[in-house]
Amino acid sequence: MEYTEEDLIPLSALQHLVFCERQCALIHVEQAWDENRFTAEGRIMHEHVHEGGEESRGDVRIERGVPLRSLKLGLVGKADVVEFHRTEGDEWAPFPVEHKRGKPKPDQCDKVQLCGQAMCLEEMLGIEVSSGAIFYGRTRHRLNVEFDNSLRAETEKVARQAHELIRSGTTPKPVFTKKCKTCSLSERCLPQVFQKGRSVKRYLTQALREE
Repeated sequence: MEYTEEDLIPLSALQHLVFCERQCALIHVEQAWDENRFTAEGRIMHEHVHEGGEESRGDVRIERGVPLRSLKLGLVGKADVVEFHRTEGDEWAPFPVEHKRGKPKPDQCDKVQLCGQAMCLEEMLGIEVSSGAIFYGRTRHRLNVEFDNSLRAETEKVARQAHELIRSGTTPKPVFTKKCKTCSLSERCLPQVFQKGRSVKRYLTQALREE
């Protein structure tokens, strides 16, 4: 299956879906967005990265804010950084680098987003992209990521699920987890309210006591 231009969804939806289906729907179905300290820091980091422009460092050429698109996956977006490494055959191999403000996550959400970028580059340039990296601002460390068959299959699956979710126009019910504490949409989502066995009245009473 190949998508049309009208079908394309933001590449960031992959990361949102793996992190939380409800968050993905709130952002991409309901067009809801709230900023907190974490998202503000992330936005400022991305803006700073994109402002750097192009540069060359020996056998590495660096391009920032690179537009991406894939009709196969139905994705459109932008890569923070794409490094082009000179190979022995005097060609340039793309190496996408995604910047994140925090630290490595226990799930695959960041790796799936990066793999989606790589698969866009492959479709656009007609060459294989075997690996990339995620730079985490809190640890000041790069996590190298190999785009193996397993990660590629997961990325394709998540892309299909994101399309299905957005096309359905349905927002899943909330499920409260530790991740909710860092989500900028937690006040819209109110996952604690909808926990099994907890009433809205009890939640509001407790919230008022804590003010």
